[in-house]
Amino acid sequence: MRIVFMGTPEFSVPTLVELVSRGHEVVAVYTRAPKPAGRGQAERKSPVHVAAESFGIPVFTPRSLKGDAEQIIFATHAAEIVVVVAYGLLLPEPILAAPALGCLNLHGSLLPRWRGAAPIQRAVMAGDARTGVMVMQMEAGLDTGPVGLGEDIAIGPDMTAGEVHDQMMRLGADLMGRALAAIERGSLDFTPQPEAGVTYAHKIEKSETRIDWSQPAEAVHNHIRGLSPFPGAWFELEVKGQTVRIKVLRSTLAAGSGVPGTLLEGLTIACGTRAVRLVTVQREGRGAMDAETFLRGAGAIAPLAG
Repeated sequence: MRIVFMGTPEFSVPTLVELVSRGHEVVAVYTRAPKPAGRGQAERKSPVHVAAESFGIPVFTPRSLKGDAEQIIFATHAAEIVVVVAYGLLLPEPILAAPALGCLNLHGSLLPRWRGAAPIQRAVMAGDARTGVMVMQMEAGLDTGPVGLGEDIAIGPDMTAGEVHDQMMRLGADLMGRALAAIERGSLDFTPQPEAGVTYAHKIEKSETRIDWSQPAEAVHNHIRGLSPFPGAWFELEVKGQTVRIKVLRSTLAAGSGVPGTLLEGLTIACGTRAVRLVTVQREGRGAMDAETFLRGAGAIAPLAG
């Protein structure tokens, strides 16, 4: 099939690779424009940009697709279908209507639950036992289109958003490949999403990343693993008389109780009910380490209110 691919982060790359490996003609790749990064603020290309160039596919990085000029350029690709995986820009009606077979989106949730920007993180933060990945036909609404294929994923009790992400991007690539094969055979049916059960996965804000120890231990644990590895849930400790920010990358539920925020034993911390044991942490400006290693180097520590 003659395809235009749209995607930006690492999550999108396996699907692009899958399309190429299946012999599809990917005539253009659209991705977000390079951004300054690192100490030198040199422009860094997106993971999809780098992958597309390795395949020799033309890359386009418009700031918007709303203008006539960009839409004319898009039409020249004469794509049969568009595949979108975490692109990051809204597609206006003229773009959605351009390909004869429409636009397919790979979405990381069990729609209609968790429509929107952060479905993986929100599912883990909410304590969902299952999530999934779905291929849907795009339309003007936010993740409202009919679904063609889907696969469920179990979320283990200590599983992080990063682990769900990695499993989902591999499964999603195969799912999109199968969806396109079914479309070529004329055998893919799309089912409208149910009206019941709609929830929205709003973008993660910096203001919600600080750990609130007054919450029940289950909520604190879900908050930590839902934000791991990025942007990371955090709290503050007094270490050798200095206030330091500690990012928590892995935790587990633990026995014990006390005033919320109190250190009970090691890095086991009391919550509103029960406690959470911190397994992997990262001190600001340093690498990740297990709790025992952190405690050996930290010396006398004390939690700060938060």
